[in-house]
Amino acid sequence: MKNRSTLAMMVLALVLVSCGNDALPKPQAMLRLEYPKPEYSRVETNCSFTFEKNDLSKVRMDKNCDMRLEYPKMKATIYLTYKPVENNIDLLLGDAQRLTYEHVVKAANIVEQPFLNEDQGVYGMFYEVGGDAASQSQFYVTDSTKHFLTGAIYFRTKPNADSIQPAATYLKNDMRHIIESLRWN
Repeated sequence: MKNRSTLAMMVLALVLVSCGNDALPKPQAMLRLEYPKPEYSRVETNCSFTFEKNDLSKVRMDKNCDMRLEYPKMKATIYLTYKPVENNIDLLLGDAQRLTYEHVVKAANIVEQPFLNEDQGVYGMFYEVGGDAASQSQFYVTDSTKHFLTGAIYFRTKPNADSIQPAATYLKNDMRHIIESLRWN
């Protein structure tokens, strides 16, 4: 009888110990990145244009009024390149469009969005590049007689659309603000 009660206790203990939550695989989680609401200030230079930039960025001037807006926390940069129009508008437009469409190899799609601000004489195109391309957004703007400005976002990381999407969206909105606030001097 003692063996039976010992055996029954062992079985009961085994049953109680083995009962529990079933192991379930955890769903894949993505890091949720949130950025502060942007605050903008005007960038004044000796160049032929001014614009408003996000205060999170740092302006780095290069030669010939080219500049970089660096976002250290996002490991990203918006590159701005200025060219004077000197009877070369077709060449400048072709170069800007070619630069964007070089990303076709890795891009899932490229969406063109015309930009028009007749009051300020700013005309151009904004490109959203989908997929794992090196640059997720690009633009060019011009007054078609004197000024031509291009911009592109680049991250200091291997392109992966899923992981950089929140930062790319944030910077895309900053790029739009640059275009909308652009004034030719």
